Amino acid sequence: MQRRRVGTSGLTVSSLALGTMTWSRDTGPDEAGAQLDAFLNAGGTLLDTAASYAGGGAESLIGTMLGGTVSRRDVQICTKAGIRRTADGGLIDASRDTLLDTLDASLERMGTDHVDLWLVHAYDPVAPVEETLHALEIAVNSGRARYVGVSNYPGWATAQISALATRPTITATQVEYSLLQRGVEREVLPAADALGMGALAWSPLGRGVLTGKYRDAIPADSRAASEHLAGFVAPYLDDRSAGIVDALTTAAEGLDEAPLAVALAWVLGRPGVSAAIVGARTAAQLSPSLTAADLDLPPAIAEALDEISAPSIGYPERR
Repeated sequence: MQRRRVGTSGLTVSSLALGTMTWSRDTGPDEAGAQLDAFLNAGGTLLDTAASYAGGGAESLIGTMLGGTVSRRDVQICTKAGIRRTADGGLIDASRDTLLDTLDASLERMGTDHVDLWLVHAYDPVAPVEETLHALEIAVNSGRARYVGVSNYPGWATAQISALATRPTITATQVEYSLLQRGVEREVLPAADALGMGALAWSPLGRGVLTGKYRDAIPADSRAASEHLAGFVAPYLDDRSAGIVDALTTAAEGLDEAPLAVALAWVLGRPGVSAAIVGARTAAQLSPSLTAADLDLPPAIAEALDEISAPSIGYPERR
């Protein structure tokens, strides 16, 4: 598996990151351990998690592995803070005290003294950006985070926080990016490129839809059939997405590859993408993504997929 530089920083990561959103909830310790073993054996290094995943359960599971057979030196950890649980559900909170308290709790759960990349999980319209930046500065200066960045920020907010940052600089932005979701091409990715930030693409398989598993029906063991994830998949079970999946499947058949391999290769071939985050419920589901990591798409195939999935872009991005 290739290693790539994250933007213009000194941080290099594996081209695929292992996502842990399902860990400790849909994915138990044995399956999670099998996933991590397969990922490391394939040359992967970057684990992506968040304090909010399973209420901290995903990080705790990572901690048990790092305290067992997996060496901390063999993995890079990216975690996120800024979403705290309340009686009414999740609340975006990028205030200094919440961010730093969350980071300390994350480090304790994972049994480590630092994370390699720490991200603000979502844009907070209430907390002053200077306060959020101060928390990032404290994290780096104290050694608790090696690099920092943002996640799910709109383009203008990405540019704002990066422009105001001095030390540390904003290294990465983590955003949803796939053939089914290309909205970040309007402003976020151009901003990241101009500011020297690398992009980490979450859900590069279109929340699982680009595997082709939903072409005929909803499998009983799929996310779309899950009570807590059905709403996550539903936006991409529409006619537009179906047309893109059909084109992807045709391209994959012509290359004698699986649709998910072609979808991943498309994302990894996009300018500015440092890594694509792949997650699965089981190790068997993860395996095809790992074998597809180094596929290079023929330019004609990439261009055809670009055309069929192109987002609507108009004023002021394009005149």
